[in-house]
Amino acid sequence: MKTPKRKAVVLLSGGLDSTTVLAIAKSEDYVVTALSFRYGQKHVHETAQAEAIAAEFGVSDHVVVEIDLRVFGNSALTADIDVPKKGHVQDLTDDIPITYVPARNTIFLSYALAMAEVRDADTVMLGVNSLDYSGYPDCRPEFVDAFEDMANLATKRAVEGKKVQIVAPLINLTKCEIIEKGLALGVDYSMTTSCYDPDNENKACGSCDACLLRLNGFEQNGLKDPASYQSENF
Repeated sequence: MKTPKRKAVVLLSGGLDSTTVLAIAKSEDYVVTALSFRYGQKHVHETAQAEAIAAEFGVSDHVVVEIDLRVFGNSALTADIDVPKKGHVQDLTDDIPITYVPARNTIFLSYALAMAEVRDADTVMLGVNSLDYSGYPDCRPEFVDAFEDMANLATKRAVEGKKVQIVAPLINLTKCEIIEKGLALGVDYSMTTSCYDPDNENKACGSCDACLLRLNGFEQNGLKDPASYQSENF
């Protein structure tokens, strides 16, 4: 009798990190439910990217959730606030930037936890990273560990003995290492963008925090980023 395959819910934004996590989940032979969000973000193109990426990886169970985090405001990703631009990755600071969306990962993980319960999945996977990131408080190991503790008090399934793991396989990797890992798993990064402020054709700006970190990661790998940029200088 065959052992049933493990199941995982993967948070999939359509960006570089979450696509790498999806590739990891598939390489580890999980049956994947991909979960994406239209949450009122300006860079709404990422949802279409997520759909294409899920299809590319053969994920038949891809759920796109409609919520509206614009109600909270106070973020350049959801409110009428300019996305900050910088000239070089070295200009990034440890301050929490205005692109932080209040409690976004807590909200996303809450949906993923509910989905894991109904899909009978033991694992939730997400692409947060505590090294090459923009200082977001909900990308730290302490947050992931605390959410897992809470998750195993919060659901019928967990209380009955089927605990859930919150797995962040990129948490201690640099962007360079993430890209290297994804390439080894066959990820086509031309399908992804990471930009907070793309144009109407989904070409990346090249100057927001996410673009700078991504470009630096490819440069450290000796590669040109295959994503489309608004300027040929990137």
